[in-house]
Parts: sequence; C-alpha cells; structure tokens
Amino acid sequence: MKVTMAHGSGGASTTELIENIFAKHFKNEYLDQMEDSAVVPGSGRLAVTTDSFVVTPYFFPGGDIGRLSVCGTVNDLLMSGAVPKYLTCGCILEEGMDLDDLDKIIESMAATAKEAGVTIITGDTKVVEKRGDFGGIMINTSGVGFMPEGVSLSPSGLKEGDVIIVSGNLGDHHAAILSGRMNIKNNIKSDNAPLSEMCHSLIDENVKVHAMRDVTRGGLGTVLHEFSKASDCEINIYQDKLPVSGEVRDFCKMLGLDPVYMGNEGKMICAVSGDDADKALSIIKSSKYGENATIIGEVKKADNSGVILHTSIGGTRLIGPLYGEGLPRIC
Repeated sequence: MKVTMAHGSGGASTTELIENIFAKHFKNEYLDQMEDSAVVPGSGRLAVTTDSFVVTPYFFPGGDIGRLSVCGTVNDLLMSGAVPKYLTCGCILEEGMDLDDLDKIIESMAATAKEAGVTIITGDTKVVEKRGDFGGIMINTSGVGFMPEGVSLSPSGLKEGDVIIVSGNLGDHHAAILSGRMNIKNNIKSDNAPLSEMCHSLIDENVKVHAMRDVTRGGLGTVLHEFSKASDCEINIYQDKLPVSGEVRDFCKMLGLDPVYMGNEGKMICAVSGDDADKALSIIKSSKYGENATIIGEVKKADNSGVILHTSIGGTRLIGPLYGEGLPRIC
C-alpha cells in the first residue's frame, strides 16, 4: 500500500494511518491520550531544541531517517548538559510513499527513542501531493530535557590548557550517505547514534567539561572554529591524531573530500580541563559508541582566536568554517 492524499484528510484514513503505524510504535501513557498537546511532569531548568530531517536515501547503510531524527535531536539536548526526556514527531509524507517503508522508519524511531531513554509524546502528520523533491518523507522533531543543577556548558567557557577530545571516527555518516547517492559499493556505515551514555557519565563523574558539541553539518573544522571564536582562544589540533577509518580515508582521497569538514551523526567534540583529560577520555572510551575516542589537541590563549591544524609533514594549516554547500545533505 502507498500513502494517498486521503491519509492527510483528517478523516478515517488519517486515523487508520496514525493507529496502524505511529501509535503502534510510539505507544505510551501520554501519546495514548491522543490530545492536541501532552501534559508531562517536570520542574526546574529545561533545555529545548527543534530540528528537521530530510535525507535521500531515507534508508542508508547503518541507519535511516527515523533513527537519524531521534539521534540528532537527542544529541543536541545532550550537548547542553541536559538529560533528554521528551520528543515530538511531525511527519510530512509525500503521496505515493510505500506504507511498509513508513512503518519501518517509525519502528526505527521508536527503537532509537527507547535506546536514548526518551519518550515520544505527541506529533502531527501531513500528506502533500507527489513532487519528488524531498524523497517521500520529512520528519520534524522537537525535544525537551531537564538541566541538572550547576551544569552550564558553552563554547565561550573554553580555557587555556583545556584538551579537545573527539568521541570517534570522523566522516562515517557523510561517506555513507554519499555512497548511497552515488551507488558506490563499500562497507562504510553511518555512525548515527544517541550519545546519552558518554554525556551522562561525564556529568555524573564531575568531569570539568567546558563545552560539548555534536559533529554534524560543517564537520570538525566548523565546530572548532565556533569554539575558538566564542572563547577568543587558539585551538591546536594534530592531523596524525584525527580518527578516520581507513575506508573513509580512501573514500575521501577518491572524491577529493576533507574529513575535517565531513559530517557525522554520532560523534561529539568536548573541551575538558587538562587536569581531567585522562579521566574524560577513559569515560568516553568505555561508553557505548566511544571506543575510538582520542585527544586531538589543546586550547591556548592567544592574541587572535583561530584553529591551527598541525599536519603530518610538519606544516600548519589554518582551519576556518565550511564555506559554501556541504554535499550531500546529510540530515
């Protein structure tokens, strides 16, 4: 069966779609009430984020747009130091989308939400005429998390002597999506993953974390440039320490890509006090999805902010933000 315009009419077909796919997978005490808004318990400071996902193909090696939408939203909350609790799910469906594909995507969202420890509490569905310009489905997710007392993370908080840690291999998601688009056969899989365990552990173990950011669009270079600009610090990183798998490295050489600017959906960068460097690295490496974590550089106070890459042949390169369009659209 396919998505039809009747599925977006608000009538019986809409009810059938919601009951047979969305409610089936997202079933919980809040969503089951089927109200226009959900009332949930909570108190204290809140972290709130919203995001939209439209990626082609919507099934790719290592994941799909459903898993991606949960990971992306949850990770944004985690980077502020929050404990993610609730998500919303808005889907824009294109007429003609296969309902079996939709069911698999929503099932994947539900499984990923469970892994991340969040509950999808409300949502909305719209159907548009077939246009062929966004691949069949667009997912909008918003998230709410609770902020622990005393936690405040910001790139402006970087200090001289901080170390920069990246939680794993760079470029996997970008390379997986581009391989799918270009029908290139390889074993590269997306790294899309919720980073809850490593982030919670860093906070719970009182590691002196000054900033965290997930490495998505714009890649490592853009994130570090934002860190440097916000803190008026110089960041030095070392090419030989950047974690990139052999297959992704070969893929980059073949297509002329730079891993420094390639996006991920399951990696983060954190700046921690030098005194806590070994402790932080150990926590991340022992957490799910952090086994390839490594220290890639350090923060220095300087007259001018900037990111300096020390190359493997002994030179230096100034790393700015990504300019122009980063291809392909990865989320």
